[in-house]
Amino acid sequence: MKFKIQYSICSLLLLTLLASCYNQERNCKDFKTGKFTSETEIDGKKYTSTFERNDSIQIETYEGKIDTFKVRWTNDCEYIMQNTHPKNREEKKAVQMKILTTNANSYTFEYSFVGDSKKQRGTVTKLN
Repeated sequence: MKFKIQYSICSLLLLTLLASCYNQERNCKDFKTGKFTSETEIDGKKYTSTFERNDSIQIETYEGKIDTFKVRWTNDCEYIMQNTHPKNREEKKAVQMKILTTNANSYTFEYSFVGDSKKQRGTVTKLN
């Protein structure tokens, strides 16, 4: 009985150690430029947009509206977007974006208004 408990504790510790060392590789540089489609869900409603981004400008189309954003990368996987022609106070707020995971042609991201603790998530797929 004593051996089984010690074996179980050792197994649990080893599993915890291995899990804490696991750090998924993110290839964020692959997504700094190109054409993309984005999906996010807010209050049960799915929102989809398409955009084209170079290193510092993003042009986004959503429900027939075109917006241009200035993009400032704070590190390889995080950037801040600012609408270049805001039409109201809400559009003036900067949005902080963080790429959480990547794979061959898509990434999962988290975003919020700068200074806001409420975060949303979504996915982006690279079209080219």
